[in-house]
Amino acid sequence: MSLKIFELQSINDLDAMGWFADLRRSAWDTGDAAATVAKIIQDVRDQGDEAVVRYMRQWTDPAFEQSNIRVPADELAGALDQLDAKLRDALQRAIDHVQAYQRHIMPQPPQAVTVGGASLGLRFTAVSSVGLAVPGGKAAYPSTVIMLAVPALVAGVPAGAISVVTPPPTRTEGGAGGAVSPLVLAVCKMLGIERVYRIGGAQGVAALALGTASVQPVDMVVGPGNVYTQLAKLQLNGRVGIDGFYGPSEILTIADDSADPARVASDLIAQAEHDPGRCFLVAWSRGVIDRINQQIETQLASRQRWAAIEAALKDGSAAVLVGDESLAVQVADRIAAEHVNLAVRDAQAWLGRLRHGGEFFLGDGAPVAAGDYIAGPSHCLPTGTTARFTSGVSVYTFLKRSGTVAYPAGMPGGDIDAAARLAEAEGLDGHAASLRIRSNG
Repeated sequence: MSLKIFELQSINDLDAMGWFADLRRSAWDTGDAAATVAKIIQDVRDQGDEAVVRYMRQWTDPAFEQSNIRVPADELAGALDQLDAKLRDALQRAIDHVQAYQRHIMPQPPQAVTVGGASLGLRFTAVSSVGLAVPGGKAAYPSTVIMLAVPALVAGVPAGAISVVTPPPTRTEGGAGGAVSPLVLAVCKMLGIERVYRIGGAQGVAALALGTASVQPVDMVVGPGNVYTQLAKLQLNGRVGIDGFYGPSEILTIADDSADPARVASDLIAQAEHDPGRCFLVAWSRGVIDRINQQIETQLASRQRWAAIEAALKDGSAAVLVGDESLAVQVADRIAAEHVNLAVRDAQAWLGRLRHGGEFFLGDGAPVAAGDYIAGPSHCLPTGTTARFTSGVSVYTFLKRSGTVAYPAGMPGGDIDAAARLAEAEGLDGHAASLRIRSNG
């Protein structure tokens, strides 16, 4: 199994390709899923825990009970106590790297500027409470806890005001469901997060946003997940703040003849194994694509999650053969992928040519998996072409900006008169009066 090759003569031809149309629709045209999510939200609003339990029984564990919703404190502590020492060191290293990067980019208030007698400033304040949606069911993602929680903590959200929803493994037919990953619980404990709930999906997001008897409501919900999780965030946006549409994983690699085919193939496979995942390869040489495809076929045989990888390569992924570098840039910017890997001679120069992408990896020596686990920037990134207008999680996600206005010597008469005239022109005489009452004349 390898990537299907599509030849592209013009950027306008991209719209006619089914895989691109599906990608572009994935963040907004979701058919029946949107109606399903709307009903889940309404049920959680009306029935609280009862609805949460019902949906957890339907999709995750038929034996789920209300008492299962909250993870008890002793289970969190026990998970950390039993954590392998070397794995704990690895998790701490990841925490330290993400923390260092987020502290580095933390914005500082600019100096006030004086305009027309007014001292104008800007302040940053963190949101009061945050809910983190951490995927579960098919796999455990302690790395996602780090990539969501550390930026929030650096921004100034107290650990006691951070909640996590993460579901246990889905109960297989004839088998038993399991507990929430002890790795996820251990990381929560390492970060000082005590409010952890064994729920997920749209019902988990709805519980965070609306609150139930067991789940404390929050002001913002962030995190990656399937289409139901993402749609729940979108439909509840306004009731709570959200980060963006962070759906199934994507990677786009631009490769020239300097790229190492084995490295490029390994990055494509790594994102495909997320189940689901999408892979895009853009090149202006058929030979480059063929060599990378050959490596995909060679490496696939030794991967444990080969079935998920094959499904990703078959459905929604593509190798795009373009005529030149200029068209490669246009294609990459239209796809606006979650991860963009620049496997080219001068990656830094290429970075200056591109506008859109969730995160950029410069050169085939920078594996995308480094960004998934340890590099520093969060791996929670926009998907479905939404990187055209939104960004990944960072300290900025959890900060609000507020302007400040002061008139140390009083508002100048000329500004009072000008503002009052504008207010009167809009028919707002109360505004004008509130200005003129401060006039000394």
